[in-house]
Amino acid sequence: MPEVSVIMPAYNAEKTISASVSSVLAQSFADYELIIVDDCSGDGSHAICKAFAAADARVSLYRNDANRGVAFSRNRGIAAAKGRWIAFLDSDDLWQVDKLERQLRFIEETGAAISYTASAFIDARGKGYAYVLHAKKELSYRDLLRRNLMSCSSVIVRRDLMLGESFVDGPLHEDYAAWLRIVRSTGPAYGLDEPLLTYRVSRSSRSGQRLRSGAMVYRTYREVGYGAARSMLMTLRYAAHSIIKHRHFTAR
Repeated sequence: MPEVSVIMPAYNAEKTISASVSSVLAQSFADYELIIVDDCSGDGSHAICKAFAAADARVSLYRNDANRGVAFSRNRGIAAAKGRWIAFLDSDDLWQVDKLERQLRFIEETGAAISYTASAFIDARGKGYAYVLHAKKELSYRDLLRRNLMSCSSVIVRRDLMLGESFVDGPLHEDYAAWLRIVRSTGPAYGLDEPLLTYRVSRSSRSGQRLRSGAMVYRTYREVGYGAARSMLMTLRYAAHSIIKHRHFTAR
């Protein structure tokens, strides 16, 4: 059985997925499986992933019969996973070559049930930003309610926890909701403050999607059990942090 199962949902990602998969296959820690779930892509993503799976036995490829969304795809990958630990990587993000090795060592040192790392950022063309989203050594539930520092592509979590707290489908931040539920029940997430993830910032995430994102944050708070009034107040606080963060992507 592999130590880590890496889950990668993919949808129309032919321009970026080769680099993302290659960043997994280049890891200095080799005891993993990579599970790619193609969400019925209409471009060349499936053919690219099929070639990777044919060339490396650690790569498994699944294809949804219809476009089901990222939550469904991640859950399908988790259900197929055999590893003790689950790691996530989106099909446009990248890992540093020693990401798994360093983070697993950090998990062993801290006894973490769920862990994340700092994040660096690139634009759609691969040009880097100076900004780094830093990780807090111990991220409490209260801290996480204020601001989601846990980039999904940086997270490693025990498989049994993810089986108990699957991603919820719908117009909300499904990964944020899962982290909130897990941290609320198990204690703090532990952050390794090294940018071992490189997150690709799309044009839509920098511009006209902020109102939509705010609505998704609000629904996330409602999903984890908060009332309408408190969810609105927490959403406004979250939005203030988000505005400050996104300023780093409008100027070099």
